[in-house]
Amino acid sequence: VVKAFEMEIVPADRIVAQIGETLILTCNTTGCASPSFSWRTQMDNPLGGKVSNHGTYSTLTMNPVTVLNFHDYLCTVICDEKEKKEKSVKVELYSFPSDPVIEISPFLVAGEPVTVICKIPDVYPSHYLEIRLMKGEQVFYEKTFYDDDSINTETKIVTYSFNPMAEDIGKEITCVASLPIPNMDFEPKARVSSQKLNAANFGPRNTIITAFPGNAPMEGDPLKLTCVTESNPPAQIVWRKPLAEANIQHLIKNNVLSIPHVHFNDSGLYICEVINLVTSKTEKATVDIIIQGAPIITKFSIEPSTTVQEGENVSIQCSAESNPPPKIILRRKSDNADMRPYSARRILLPSVTFQNGGDYECVAENKFGNSKSEITLDVKYGPKNTMITVIPTAAVKEGETVTMKCTSSGNPSPVITWKKKKATGESEKISKNATLTIQNLNSQDLGLYECEAYNQFGKEEKAVKLYVQARLEEPDQMIPLIIAFSSVAAVAVPAVAILIYVSRQAKINGSYSLVKALRLKV
Repeated sequence: VVKAFEMEIVPADRIVAQIGETLILTCNTTGCASPSFSWRTQMDNPLGGKVSNHGTYSTLTMNPVTVLNFHDYLCTVICDEKEKKEKSVKVELYSFPSDPVIEISPFLVAGEPVTVICKIPDVYPSHYLEIRLMKGEQVFYEKTFYDDDSINTETKIVTYSFNPMAEDIGKEITCVASLPIPNMDFEPKARVSSQKLNAANFGPRNTIITAFPGNAPMEGDPLKLTCVTESNPPAQIVWRKPLAEANIQHLIKNNVLSIPHVHFNDSGLYICEVINLVTSKTEKATVDIIIQGAPIITKFSIEPSTTVQEGENVSIQCSAESNPPPKIILRRKSDNADMRPYSARRILLPSVTFQNGGDYECVAENKFGNSKSEITLDVKYGPKNTMITVIPTAAVKEGETVTMKCTSSGNPSPVITWKKKKATGESEKISKNATLTIQNLNSQDLGLYECEAYNQFGKEEKAVKLYVQARLEEPDQMIPLIIAFSSVAAVAVPAVAILIYVSRQAKINGSYSLVKALRLKV
């Protein structure tokens, strides 16, 4: 069976080719032993390719495809110089060879403009090109090229500038390029490129301090100060606190400063200093912390000491701290008298006396509560107010008992001794007790008795002299026994004479003769 003469072009009818690639058109024949082939364009333009004949088929190779290959190509076959057949194929062109190229210039600096450049290389036909710029999932810029009349491949560029925010750091900038040519089937029709919005070296900026639970916590409560800043690379953080002496106290190198239990001396200005070591920029934030609470007595003292000698100058000082400031009352507890109310200044006691000794109380109070403290002032002094008491004060009979008691005040308590004047004028110690008792009183007991009170700060003496008036011959007549005591050699105390008359009944027993009454001497 002899086949009829036929021809075909492969690919047939309509071809979509990308500029820059290779396209081979093949013209095949059947039923013809020696076909003759020819190729031409519909408008007789240059072929823009190479023709190769291979017996029963012919090829037209376009390598690479260019915009000049946008034609209808016609293949003509003549069989045995008699029969002629023709077929055509339409070559349509596009160019969308690669993904977009994104450039971000300069590096991101929060608050400063940044420019995004998206390049789409070798596009054709560019009037179909559509470009979208996206930040994350959000489209922030779109552009089309409908009015573009380019007749060759071109690299199209989109440029867009915006002011990024700190939260934009790390987000992806995406360039989506689409080439939706109608009735043209090719892939891909969209190309995508993304680049992270990397931050440049910037900051620090927008530095703030937050205080929890607030900037006026109660004394003893916890306090947390947090310093937040915007910086790339992350800033170095140092906490500082000015001291009263104008020196700066360095705290910690951390963005969180925690104080487990605040005290009044934690009040003051706190400074968060942030430093970007790359940009060499520094920023500071401050917060004023005021610790509130009931007063705490910080000092309650007696100068030069809590134990002093009478006559020294003494100062008593009470200090307390609190917020709001405390009302301070300083008083002696024994008389509850305010020495200097509502003041924390020194209280001066010039030439202190023993009456100033005792317990002192400091009371500090405000609306949150009060605090109390006590201190004792011990005033040392020599013996004072030395006194002799004779018992009985009524008439006493010969042979009975007389008691003389010596008392004295002093700090420390004075030591009491009794002495008796001898006929030689010397004094003889007769007792180390405060109370001297003479039993079976007789003439040998008459004379001067001295009471001496002493301690390490001084001494004081008092004396009493016993006299006897002569007994009378008559029976049952009363003979007065005169007991006189007076002060002698007293320390800083004027002499006081006290007369005590004691009567006793005289008995005539012939034991000794009567003498004239002696005059009372004081």
